[in-house]
Amino acid sequence: MKVSDAINTRITTRAFLDRPVPGEVLRRILETAKRAPSGGNLQPWHVWVLAGEPMVRFKALIKEKAAVTPRGEGTEYNIYPAELKEPYKARRFKCGEDMYATINVSREDKFGRLMNFARNFEFFGAPAAFFFAIDRQMQQGQWADLGMFMQSIMLLAREEGLHTCPQEAWAIWHKTVGEYLSIPAELMLFCGMGIGFIDEAHPINRLRTDRAPLDEFATFVGV
Repeated sequence: MKVSDAINTRITTRAFLDRPVPGEVLRRILETAKRAPSGGNLQPWHVWVLAGEPMVRFKALIKEKAAVTPRGEGTEYNIYPAELKEPYKARRFKCGEDMYATINVSREDKFGRLMNFARNFEFFGAPAAFFFAIDRQMQQGQWADLGMFMQSIMLLAREEGLHTCPQEAWAIWHKTVGEYLSIPAELMLFCGMGIGFIDEAHPINRLRTDRAPLDEFATFVGV
């Protein structure tokens, strides 16, 4: 698969098939993804891989806790700015509206939207997942490196015939994730990522988010 094909076919997958991903495939993806760019070669990423019976127990634990505290434990970082300005606010709004339209959940259907959001914590049915953390000493440059590492994983997944779902929503359960996976205290949980085989028949996977035209975000000087 060409890199351009991997980029163009990668989507945030929100419905997976109940089909396991071999452990050797997950290891192969990570072994290659470690070549992602890293300023000063710090390689600031830390990743935990979850699947099988440990994943089943983990999802049950989250479900039990969510019944008591549905909003989770709070986050250690702002997933979005508190006062999101335009055009970013409109883009986020449209993304949400377009996604819920695929499954016929209206804006007024608060319960339906809440139930769909809760599917984050089942990894949308993915049979395996990654959790990413970064040392608390690190700054914006190293967070960018972590992002490039994650992007490499998502593109390599496409090469393997797999799809992914990066999930910052897991940040609201950072304490429970940290305890369950024994993540050292000096590391901050960033997000999770489901990985598996896409359910092509599920309507939510028909969503293709808009992208701004080139002239809206690129400035060419001397080209």
